[in-house]
Amino acid sequence: MEILLEIKNLMVFFENALALNDLSLEIPTNEIVGVLGSNSAGKTTLMNTVSGLIIDMKKKEDRRGGERINVLGEIRFEGEDITNIKPSERVKRGIVLSRERHPIFKDSDVLENLKIAGYLRKGKEIKEGIDFAFNLFPALPELKKRKAGLLSGGEQQMLSIGMALVAKPRLLLMDEPLLGLSPFLQAKLAKSIKGILEQGITVLVTEQFARPLIPVIHRGYVIENGMLVFSGTREELSDNPEVKSAYLGV
Repeated sequence: MEILLEIKNLMVFFENALALNDLSLEIPTNEIVGVLGSNSAGKTTLMNTVSGLIIDMKKKEDRRGGERINVLGEIRFEGEDITNIKPSERVKRGIVLSRERHPIFKDSDVLENLKIAGYLRKGKEIKEGIDFAFNLFPALPELKKRKAGLLSGGEQQMLSIGMALVAKPRLLLMDEPLLGLSPFLQAKLAKSIKGILEQGITVLVTEQFARPLIPVIHRGYVIENGMLVFSGTREELSDNPEVKSAYLGV
């Protein structure tokens, strides 16, 4: 089993508050890995740290004299330490984040949003990424001339994931992509995540309510208060009574 991303003893402090506490995870190549946790468990902090956004957040806070942010531990991508590499460099290497309520350009149409997302890629790669997004989400081509701000919540979520795909990820980070969607759209999006994997893109996805995700993930981690409390395969997660009660609604 080849490990694409390795997180070792990760600790993130916001002032005196500990957001992630000695967290270690492994993300194998060509798998969908879920990170499950309740609100404020540390899921978004984990994604911001892996994507490098935490570095920009730290710089902004330092400049304005705001809360101190400290990151300890190690993040390795393909065996290389990327802990201190800036976010844009991580995108170039193929680590792309699709955030919860991902910022879209509301005054631009769908196609323009997708093109903007490929600013680090070449023209041919942008076209390939847009074609992939349109094939994955068949509703998007019909909406390509519509202003992004006029899309429904589900359509905006599809667009934001499509934008991440245009950036040509090798590792796609998805932070709570099912949040606020109807059960029908949740099931549809979970199926789309499987389609992303079939294109050779490894996926790390966080969620609070995991029932729609369980059928598509290969393995998962459960975190509470920034700490790892359980890990296992899809089957082991499904069979664990505490996981079933807290995250699967069973």
